[in-house]
Parts: sequence; C-alpha cells; structure tokens
Amino acid sequence: MGTIKQNFANNVETGGTFDAQDLTGTIPAANIANSSLSDITTVPPTASGGDLIQSVASDPPAPDFGDIWYNSTEQKIKLKTQGAGSWATGGNLNTSRRWMGTSGTQTAALAFGGDPPTTGATESYNGTSWTEVNDLNTARYGLTGAGTVDTASLAITGYDPIPTYTNLTESWNGTNWTEVNDTNTARFGAAAAGTQTSALVFAGEIPPNTVNTETWNGTSWTEVNNMNTARKYQGSAGADNTSALGFGGQSTTNLGVTESWNGTSWTEVNDLNTTRTGLQGSAGIQTSALAFGGEATVAQSLTEQWNGTSWTEVADLSTARYNMGGSGTTSAALGFGGATPSISTATEEWTATTPNQSIQGS
Repeated sequence: MGTIKQNFANNVETGGTFDAQDLTGTIPAANIANSSLSDITTVPPTASGGDLIQSVASDPPAPDFGDIWYNSTEQKIKLKTQGAGSWATGGNLNTSRRWMGTSGTQTAALAFGGDPPTTGATESYNGTSWTEVNDLNTARYGLTGAGTVDTASLAITGYDPIPTYTNLTESWNGTNWTEVNDTNTARFGAAAAGTQTSALVFAGEIPPNTVNTETWNGTSWTEVNNMNTARKYQGSAGADNTSALGFGGQSTTNLGVTESWNGTSWTEVNDLNTTRTGLQGSAGIQTSALAFGGEATVAQSLTEQWNGTSWTEVADLSTARYNMGGSGTTSAALGFGGATPSISTATEEWTATTPNQSIQGS
C-alpha cells in the first residue's frame, strides 16, 4: 500500500490531545488498516453513524417502519421498509357506535364512549374479539383518546348532552376510569396523540372550530402554541406530546391539510391526496402514519400512508365509513365502528409486510 507521509512535530500535547498543525513524518504501512470499501470487516461507531445508526450482530426482532441499523454479521446497513398492505375482517364491536375515543394497538385496543345513543360503554380488543369492560364515568361522544396500550389510556373532552361541550379527562388503568384534571378548553371533535402520561389534544369545535392545543404531563393540561388551521373531525398520530401529526378534518369545507408538531409549534407539511372529514380512524406516529375512512360528500374507504414527507394511497377499507375508531401502527392497525351512514360494529385489521432491505451491498 505504500506509506503516508505526515509531519508530527509538536502533535502530542499535555493531557493526550493531538495538535494537527505542521504534521510531518511517516506512518508505517503496517499501521494502516485496509481501507478498501469492498473489504470492511468491522464498522466502528463513528463509521456506522454513531448514535444515528445502531450496530447490531443480527437484525432487530421487530423493527419499526423506517428504522435503520448496521448488521455487523452480514456487514450491511439495513432499512425497514413498508411493503404492500391489506385490510381483513376482525371481530365486531358489541355496541355499534361512531364518534368514540380510541387507544392501543391492533391486538390490544380500547374503544370508549360514542353514539347513538350517547354511551359510556368501553370495550377491549384482544386481536380476535371485543369484550365489554367498565364504563366511562361520564357518557359522551365526539371525544378523543390517547394511549399506546389498552391498560393505560386517556378519554379527553367530548359532547355530554348535559352540559353539552365538556373539558372532562378520564384516565384508564386497565380496570376502571378515574376523573383527572380537565382540559383548559371544552371541545367536541378534537384530535389527540401520545400516551397516558404525555399527551396532546388539539383543534375541535368549542364552537366555532378552534386551533387550541394543550399538552398533558400526566397531571395537568397546559395551553401551548396553536395549530395553523382551525378544524374538527381530523385524524391524528403521535408518540407523545412532543411529536404529533394532524390531518384532514373540516373547517368551512373538508380539508386535506396536514400539520406536524415538534413539541413547540405546528408546521404545515404535504396534504392528503383526498380531502375529507371524519378521520377519527388513524394510527402510527409523526413520521409513519395511516389515514383511513372519512367523508368527502359520501363515506370513503380510502387509506393513505404517511412516510414522514408525503401521503401515498394504499389498499382501501372493505367498508367505506366515517367517524370511526382506529389504533395501532402503519404495519398493524385496527379500524372499527363508524357510520356508513348507518352505524356500524364492523372491525377491520390492517397488515402490511415490512421487509428488511439492504441499502449497502456486502
């Protein structure tokens, strides 16, 4: 390989630091590692991306869509990609309803509240069937929910016939609902994202439609920066109160507008392909979301997938409907209830293949 000549005058300083100025001298060839990209045997943290790309001996057992890692055994950088997906029939709800609150995953979901008639009924889904569990303390519809598991969820705001718009918040521990601190603004048809201890509620009708956004820290709600576009009945996704996505909904007309929350402010990003309202069915996180159902003059079966930049139309629901419930991720989601316009108990399960793709050859 030859030698690399460099100056080393005054290069080592007190404390072991290295001064790169005025380098002269020779590094023996034996001290130079083979730098051929076709013969990489190990990738140190800096070369494999440091904190950005994790180095592992084998592929993670259940990576999320968009995850990147370095497989040191195969000597490849890999990416979890989103393959084709489809909807399949799941177990029906016990109580037909629309405008309900939802939380959880495809195999551990929660549906609560809704109408008609106004109900506090709560049901838990185990991946096969729905089971009735303890009711909300206050029956209402047009509420929203937060929580990534069915044993730790929030039921937020909604419409209670007495006294109409409400700011109630209830917390679910897997067995019972407990009233906790109210939101600052009572509303109906709001959207939410996050978990039982780190949630976000935004927009909705107070009336009129609002841009109001509030964060939940596990104890209380705090008003933060508003959305750019006032609306109700939009879809939402997000892991916590620092990262969320709001899309579609209704202002004076149906919307396709998508906004992204970074923990401080909302930014408009690329719109849905089809403007619609009643996207209460949604799943995923800020950078990987699913939007399905809704209403654009008539009930919609459309499903769109968000990759962090843009929406792509994918496979449709079997049954077109709006104001439905939803939970899960972009690879394993659940859609249930809603209006066709008749009120439905139908549940559908979304499954997408997510192959591991190499983005660096061996």
